[in-house]
Parts: sequence; structure tokens; C-alpha cells
Amino acid sequence: MEIMSRTPGTGLGAMIRTWRDRLPPSAAGLPVARGRRATGLRREELAELAGMSVDYVVRLEQGRATTPSASVVASLARALQLSIAERNHLYWLARLLPPTDGTISDHLPPGLQRVLARLGDVAVAVFAADWHLVWWNREWAALLGDPAASPPRLRNFARDRFPVDNSPAHLALWPVTEADRDATDTAVVSDLRRATGRFPHDRRLASLIRELNGGNTRFAELWANGEVAAHREDHKTIEHPAVGPITVDCDVLSEGDSEHKIVIMTAVPGSEDETKLQLAAITGPSASTRA
Repeated sequence: MEIMSRTPGTGLGAMIRTWRDRLPPSAAGLPVARGRRATGLRREELAELAGMSVDYVVRLEQGRATTPSASVVASLARALQLSIAERNHLYWLARLLPPTDGTISDHLPPGLQRVLARLGDVAVAVFAADWHLVWWNREWAALLGDPAASPPRLRNFARDRFPVDNSPAHLALWPVTEADRDATDTAVVSDLRRATGRFPHDRRLASLIRELNGGNTRFAELWANGEVAAHREDHKTIEHPAVGPITVDCDVLSEGDSEHKIVIMTAVPGSEDETKLQLAAITGPSASTRA
């Protein structure tokens, strides 16, 4: 059982319940049914948003699970839309050290989460500074394939971009062609190089660069020449298995000191591609699609 703190209601399970009860489903982008009694999130909704089983959420809240991993705590903090101070408190309650300056944060601030929830039917995903996938919506999964099928540690765009030992892709599950592949390659490597200066103590980033530098010739060449370039827009054609090829505009926005990358996929309004994009969303995944 969870070790009781001196002050009732302040342990790990109690705080998860408190934060779950205060977050309305509308703030998390979830539909609100008429006649709903619960003003906050239900356990199954929190489980869906955090990408874990309902049983594990129950065990955490009841104090039967007291040592969640850092990745679980990060997912809960995102799903509950905690502030940085609250996120750090959640880490401490789980007996973990919070992310510190010099390391990459996967945490999405509440304001950013509110904006993401209001983007409607736009396909959007958020990546950390090392191009690790942090969040995506249903439309993104419908367009490119659901990343939930892949282990969380492998959901990295740079790893997909520069595979090692013919490793399979974990983000775009069907073929994607680009208007300027070389420019995107250079930009991704440049992003990682910049991240090493911004987050010099991040082990995940250092491990990723060692892996790619030692196992992918293209990455090693780009890393060795030291080129720095900006590339924040592109045009991609996705070979969607249900509706055929879809050409989209891909725009990348950066958010705050954490250097999150917000990637947005849209089609030209009124075009055949926009119709296909809408059809893809209709035929898209029905399972959980949020990290």
C-alpha cells in the first residue's frame, strides 16, 4: 500500500485523483456527453490520454502501485495538464528526480495543450527537442498510421529518418515522399546539433546521436560537416492505403524554451487532397491515439 504522508490526501494516489477531478474533459479535447455527472476526467479517460491501462491508473490511485517509471510520470503530467511546479511535485511523490535544466523536457504546458485541443480536425503532433514524439491527435494517426503500435522509446523522427541496421519506421507507417528530402535531412541533424548545446546533460539525446552517428552513413556525413540550416516547411505526399496519395503542406513551429516542435499537416482548402484528408480522418483509427 502507498506510504501515508503526515498530511492526509497528499500522497501520490491522492494527488493523481485530485488533479484528475479538476480537469474537465473539454480541456483535454474530449467530448462531453449530456447528463454527465463527473466534472473531471474519468479514470478510463485519463488512461486513454496517458497511454496506459485503466487498471494501472486504479492501482496508482489506490496506492497499490507506488513506483511508476519516469516515462509513466511524464505521460501522467501531460495528460493531467500539470504546471511545471506540479509536474515536479508528481516526480517527487513517485520518488524520482524531476527533469532539470540541461535536459530535454517532454512536458507540454497547459496553455499549449489547450491550443492543441482546439485545432479541430487538423493533423498535428508535438515532438521534443530531440525529435522524440510526445503527443499526437487522432487525425495525425489517421493520416500517417497510429504510432501507439510502437514502443514509446522508438517513437523518434530522427531514428526513422536515419535508420540503423534496416530498422523499421515507427511513425509514418506508409510511404511518404518529400519535395526536398536533402533539406529536411540537414534540418533534422541541425536540430539535434542545436539541442546538444541547449541540453548538454540529456542522456537520451546523447544516446540517440551516438546510435545514429555509428550506424547511419548519411547521418554521420551530415553530422561531420557541421552545417546549420533552418527548414520549417515542406510538401509531402503520403500514400494512404484507404484513400490513395494525399499531398499536404507540412509546417513546423517551435514552442518556448523547451523547443518543442509542433508539426502541422494541412491540405490546400477546397482541393481534392483536402477531401482525401477528411476521408482519411473518417476511416482512421478508433483506438487511443494520444501518447
